[in-house]
Amino acid sequence: MKKTLFSLFLLTASMSTYAQDAVSYLTPPQEMADLLLAKPTPAVLIDGKTEWILLSERNSYPSVEELAMPEFRIAGMRINPSNYSPSRQIFINDFTLKNLKTGKTEKIKGLPTALFAGNVAWNPGQTKISFTQTTAQGVDLYVIDLASLSAVKINTEPLNVVMSNGVFWLNAESLVYRTAIAPASSMPVKPLMPKGPAVQQALGKASPSPTYQDLIKSPYDEQLFEFFAKSQLNIFKNGQQTKVGKPAIYLSVEASPDKKFLLQRVINKPFSYTVPARGFPSTVKITDLTGTTVKLLADLPSSEGTPSGYDNVQNVARGYSWRADQAATVIWAKPLDSGLIKKEVPFHDAVYALSAPFNGTPKELFKTQNRYRNTAWGNTTLALVYEMLRSKQTQKVSRYNPQAGTLETLYELNLTDKYNDPGEPVTEKNEFGQQVVQILDKGTKLLFNNTTGSSPKGDLPFLAKFDLKTKKNDIIWRSAPGTFEYVSDVLDANKLVLLTRRESQKDVPNYYLKNLVLRVADHQLTDFTNPYPQLEGVIKEKISYKRADGVDLTGDLYLPKGYDKAKDGPLPTLIWAYPREFNSAADAAQIRGSKDRFTTISWASPIYWVTQGYAVLDNAEMPIVARDGKKPNDTFVDQLKLNAEAAINKLSELGVGDRNRMAVGGHSYGAFMTANLLAHTNLFKAGLARSGAYNRTLTPFGFQNEDRTYWDVPELYYQMSPFSYADKIKTPLLLIHGDSDDNQGTFPMNSERLFSAIKGFGGTTRFVFLPYEAHSYRGKENILHMLAEMNNWLDTYVKNAK
Repeated sequence: MKKTLFSLFLLTASMSTYAQDAVSYLTPPQEMADLLLAKPTPAVLIDGKTEWILLSERNSYPSVEELAMPEFRIAGMRINPSNYSPSRQIFINDFTLKNLKTGKTEKIKGLPTALFAGNVAWNPGQTKISFTQTTAQGVDLYVIDLASLSAVKINTEPLNVVMSNGVFWLNAESLVYRTAIAPASSMPVKPLMPKGPAVQQALGKASPSPTYQDLIKSPYDEQLFEFFAKSQLNIFKNGQQTKVGKPAIYLSVEASPDKKFLLQRVINKPFSYTVPARGFPSTVKITDLTGTTVKLLADLPSSEGTPSGYDNVQNVARGYSWRADQAATVIWAKPLDSGLIKKEVPFHDAVYALSAPFNGTPKELFKTQNRYRNTAWGNTTLALVYEMLRSKQTQKVSRYNPQAGTLETLYELNLTDKYNDPGEPVTEKNEFGQQVVQILDKGTKLLFNNTTGSSPKGDLPFLAKFDLKTKKNDIIWRSAPGTFEYVSDVLDANKLVLLTRRESQKDVPNYYLKNLVLRVADHQLTDFTNPYPQLEGVIKEKISYKRADGVDLTGDLYLPKGYDKAKDGPLPTLIWAYPREFNSAADAAQIRGSKDRFTTISWASPIYWVTQGYAVLDNAEMPIVARDGKKPNDTFVDQLKLNAEAAINKLSELGVGDRNRMAVGGHSYGAFMTANLLAHTNLFKAGLARSGAYNRTLTPFGFQNEDRTYWDVPELYYQMSPFSYADKIKTPLLLIHGDSDDNQGTFPMNSERLFSAIKGFGGTTRFVFLPYEAHSYRGKENILHMLAEMNNWLDTYVKNAK
């Protein structure tokens, strides 16, 4: 290498990061602002009896002032120090119940005046609904009773939902939840004089770790984590709150199917400075409902020792869970390859079980040839066992017969092969109230639901019967062309009564009751209206094209309403994309998405610019395909060029895109793509890069689907880093980043340093640092400003380019 990334760091270290002081908030054109701030369609939660729909409404975006509230960033979490909850949440601000039989809408009495609700769940009897209510001082637990249509607070102490919401129904009347053990105001005070420096050490044991953010950094952080994460487990029954065991840091709590035991995973000290809380040392145990330990299952070490490589695991037991088809049987997996997937062994994992009263010897159930992932339990003769190799993008699904102990392969496929994906098995509740695989036609078939249904004609969701003998999928219903409709729930598998969600380019998504046996007219359950009238008349189509090496590509093309190609000519164009790796060129060529979906707008969408006279190619395929026995990333930059050239050629050929006024953009890995295209091509007039990673040496133990380390392939890390070629980036590049980015690998430093490097070499660039924003943006003023900055950049360097 003529120059290394480290030398480039030294070159740019002294450069000023910022081009100017902070400016006042800007706003984009009104049409764009109206699209962003349109009230979202309510979320829908339908009971298992199909008698009631709970409609949940929420506001568009909180203000930046709300994001600016104090928070602690420790152990991979962001904590509100005032109320024992995560600091960044999206809340429900109104509930409405609709009776499906009468069609009447009912208001719920007793709801908090200012509703900030979350964690909504029906009870097993489908007669009550629980939800949490978050205030500035604490989190409460409410229950809505359908009989009285009223809500009542049930907790006597504030909840602690720092580690997770931790609330679940034990039965139709009883709830399990965690409460705080001390007022938040009594948190440890940071001493002005520390006891000493924060010290970490390594004593010869390999501990490769991804680049996590918000980790523990000091003894004071350790104190804060323990204070906020520790909680008291409780059961609410017959109007009484009863404590379960002693306070602990609960990573997870799960009731046995017979509701007599609790499977607990509790975090222990020492707390790690290199992995988040879920990777801390922990104890896995079974207790009764009083909290008394019945069986100690394992003391698990910190995940720091996990070998690098996506299919490698620690050489310890993992994945403790209850068997859904038995009263109280816990299962887990253990590696037979010392955790190293490349080790040549006949089987890589074994799965074990231990049943109540948990004093016997664990029984080996089966072994897997690949890395075991999970089991979908059914009955005494059937369960579905899932194995996967992320490094090879493969999945294997087998039928396990619990009685015979046999394992029979049902199908294998590449995870990127969406055309041949049979879907997910439909489940039903067993005698324990647990969801198990539903078996039809006298035990010969399963019902599979594919809510995507990828096909050469685009996504067409389907419902199919899978024959266990022939191992073939027979589609019994599929979304009609011209619409996008999927099965949200199978209400009666034998009578094929379905709950579906249907939409089209012109029709807003709504819910329907469908009967495939009686074939009566579908019954519409909701009547949501279009929140985006500004987009009516916009032209949308799925376009297909080839890149130079023959790989088929697609994208979603949007053209302004009233656009006439003959009269208006080629338009300035924005291409928005996100690269994905494939081991198969055939899989990369598969069509993804549907032209028949209703267009919805999120803060991250590029579709805003169709209202400003731009052609927009969204979801432009940017596949990175393995070639000649190599890994996909070995030709990353070359393939990016092929993808971009193919898209530009197609848009030009159609006569809708002006090849001399093209922009490219993306978020996260799409931003990484954008900077690379500007560093290695002259295809574009401008680039938009949001919250990207531009220097791969900052993620030395792998990134995205690349599991080789920097020390394995240093040249690859150099060549894939647009920072290495900052001196070549002369196309105007707008960099946007949240100053509180929480995503693994996309540290704000990436944008800071790339900006400084481009500036140092005389390039055209602008860096917008959004206050209090994480990897996904939320603050209303920040997002409006982001849209304004992007719009100004596009107008200056693309629409009005010389």
